[in-house]
Amino acid sequence: MQLPKMKEIRSWQFRKPNKSKSVIHFDSIPSEILLKILSYLDVASLLCIGCVNKLFYDLSSDNVIWFKIYSKSFLPKIKVWKTTSVQEKDCTSLSFPELQDSKSSCWKREYFMKKIAAQRSSVIQLLKPINTYTGLPLKTKEAIKISALRWVILLKDQNGKEHEMDQADISFNETSVTVYWYNNEWPPLDTLSTLHLFGVIPVLLGEDKVHNSNGPWQRSLVSEYKLANMTKNAKMIGCDALVELYHFDQGFMLGLWKKDEIAFVMASLHYHQLIERSTFGSATLRHYGASIKAAPDDIDPAYGLHGYQLHIDLQSRGNNYICSTFRSLFCKKEYIRNGYLRLSVISYKKEAQHLPLDGNIGLFWRTDAFEGIIKNCFIMDLTLLDDSQKPFWCISVPVDMKLSVKTSGLYQSLGPCYCMNYKDSTGKVYMELIWMEETNEYLIVNLVIYLSTQKVNSRFGTNY
Repeated sequence: MQLPKMKEIRSWQFRKPNKSKSVIHFDSIPSEILLKILSYLDVASLLCIGCVNKLFYDLSSDNVIWFKIYSKSFLPKIKVWKTTSVQEKDCTSLSFPELQDSKSSCWKREYFMKKIAAQRSSVIQLLKPINTYTGLPLKTKEAIKISALRWVILLKDQNGKEHEMDQADISFNETSVTVYWYNNEWPPLDTLSTLHLFGVIPVLLGEDKVHNSNGPWQRSLVSEYKLANMTKNAKMIGCDALVELYHFDQGFMLGLWKKDEIAFVMASLHYHQLIERSTFGSATLRHYGASIKAAPDDIDPAYGLHGYQLHIDLQSRGNNYICSTFRSLFCKKEYIRNGYLRLSVISYKKEAQHLPLDGNIGLFWRTDAFEGIIKNCFIMDLTLLDDSQKPFWCISVPVDMKLSVKTSGLYQSLGPCYCMNYKDSTGKVYMELIWMEETNEYLIVNLVIYLSTQKVNSRFGTNY
């Protein structure tokens, strides 16, 4: 008599509960209710929820929601709407009833365009004060930090696969910034075709100027490099027991292990128009600043040949070996030869101009596991201003010193002579140094700047 009852009890205990018919899925909620819910979210949350699926993307891009966000952020409290013809109407002149019928998300686009423009304007304001010694913006470092500007590299292999890497470290100098990339997951060098350097900034910055890591980022192409046969086209400027350092085009450097595997990437970026180049471009186009033209002068017979000012900084990862400014540099017409103006900065014959240079110079490098110094190499930051204190030639490049085959009769008894050469489309730099064994330092006894007459004529409207 008890057995059937026990079976009934057991079967009741293990019976599967029926699914409640009151469960509500998002797909079954009317769009009007979902829009009402989404209208309470902030911008960052709207962007995140738009990544869930197509339904949420469409709803989170609703024009009415973004019009309210735009109005709250940028429009005054009282707005008088102007009446325009149908042909003249765009998303910036739609009234609220028209907004409800619009299928495009133009107010979302307008919001972000306005947001980007506002952030650019605030950063440009920081760049207005100028350093009288360098002729460059005084607060470039602060502008980089406030805008949360970073640099990423995008490696593309021959099959089109992309490898993106964020900066691993950064070093600020007086007139440049050095950015480092290193990790243990580099793709094989022989499979890579191109490398793109981008500046990236967050579009959304909070009131405390802290960016949301999940928010949108704007990308600006700074430079592009061809990596195919790079070891043949690039210049090796130094090595140590672990790595070989290659340099090509401006301040871009690539460190290779002895087996031709990538160890690290470095880029030395001069402050001149760095913020503009890193933020004003797009993902596919670089930003080029407007060329500077000097005011014409028909009175001065040596116009464009005098009044130059040079600021030079020899450094490596915050170690300044030399930081000097030279004013009133000039070139006589008889010294214009082979398409170059000659500006003598430090002369053999003027001992008072000679500058000592620390004998323990070297270019610092590091990876996740190793670090080292490549001797007789350093970063040269050069800023040349014209007679109106406008930048004429700005570079931040790695250079190396080599033992000179010729000896200086004037300083032959002091020690061996070294030389340093650099050349690009704007000019050349030549430096001679004498090794001082007693004081364990170098002595710069000759420094000459050569400027292309083509660049000078283009700036000043002359015909040298």
